[in-house]
Amino acid sequence: MTEQKAYLAPRIFDGEGWQENAGLIVENGVVAGVVRASDIPVGAQTITLADGFIAPGFVDLQVNGGGGVMLNDHRSVEGIRTICAAHQRFGTTALLPTLITDTPEITAEAVAAGIEAARLDVPGFLGLHLEGPHLSIARKGAHDPELIREMEDVDLANLIAARVELPVLLTTVAVESVTPQQIAALAGADVKVSIGHTEATLEAAQAAFDAGATTATHLFNAMSPIGNREPGLVGAVLSIGGLSAGLIADGYHVHPESIGIAMRSKRGPGHIFLVTDAMATIGTDMTEFTLNGRTIKRADGRLTLLDGTLAGADLDMISAVRFMHQTIGIELDEAMRMASLYPARVAGVAETHGHLGNGARADFVHISDDLAIRGVWIGGEAVHLA
Repeated sequence: MTEQKAYLAPRIFDGEGWQENAGLIVENGVVAGVVRASDIPVGAQTITLADGFIAPGFVDLQVNGGGGVMLNDHRSVEGIRTICAAHQRFGTTALLPTLITDTPEITAEAVAAGIEAARLDVPGFLGLHLEGPHLSIARKGAHDPELIREMEDVDLANLIAARVELPVLLTTVAVESVTPQQIAALAGADVKVSIGHTEATLEAAQAAFDAGATTATHLFNAMSPIGNREPGLVGAVLSIGGLSAGLIADGYHVHPESIGIAMRSKRGPGHIFLVTDAMATIGTDMTEFTLNGRTIKRADGRLTLLDGTLAGADLDMISAVRFMHQTIGIELDEAMRMASLYPARVAGVAETHGHLGNGARADFVHISDDLAIRGVWIGGEAVHLA
């Protein structure tokens, strides 16, 4: 039996543009259209959202933890469920729980948990992001150097096998530890390959892109910078049109002026999109936690190892959208695309996520005019109401 609901709001951002005084029509968890208020179908249950606007739910491709849980330490369906739920209150309706460089055994356990979470259709679970262990020690960031290593045949086979059972699988690799041939094999199996934690030259980055890499991990952070004689990975991201890149927009990981320069410089059709790189702290008042046995401190919006190295981010997605709009000056609709449509494209799920076109999943958010989350729906079901 068809259940039709109409969510009426002063404005609706459908992922492409704005519609005033409109209604979002939802049938059995799927978007059936955005119509003028006067055209809402007779008999539809109407839910009026008196202020603010409706927008697509956010899609976050790099989420290490939330709700007091790190995927590295809670490699279970319940761990994944906790992480997804913690980010829903901040507007994220689809995410990739992210495993930071760890042992082969722990990686296998995380993959098994992800496969089970997909089978159970955990709300908000989109797939997995394996960030490492095939990185560069020179650009390790907070990753444990003792666990970083080159990709071997068994690693390649395991990733390809995991993708068969996961809806989305993204992996961050460095050109120092993974060959173009391995990247091509991964891409051929529909594993999304991101270049990161690397000293890659422009030439090496181009070779990785030619082999099938489509994105770069947290632009500017843990990667070779632009130089006068070597553009590095930052230069590659900006100049190679087909490359996209995640960005941690918290004001700590990247200077606002650098973000502005990148936004003005990025060649399309690829885009810069938002990631939180969030850790266990999101949705909690905890002041520290551990990663690979090392203490990470939380203070003043930053997460750091004891030596001061940034270790992930204390960031949620609606805060990143506000930062891009209010601090960087990006138009609000573009800031929201950076948090929804663009990452959905990178993950290969833009047919159903990141917009409110006909046939999309009814994953949407109600946002106040001052950019606070008022309500979140996944598959047409309310999961958070302020």
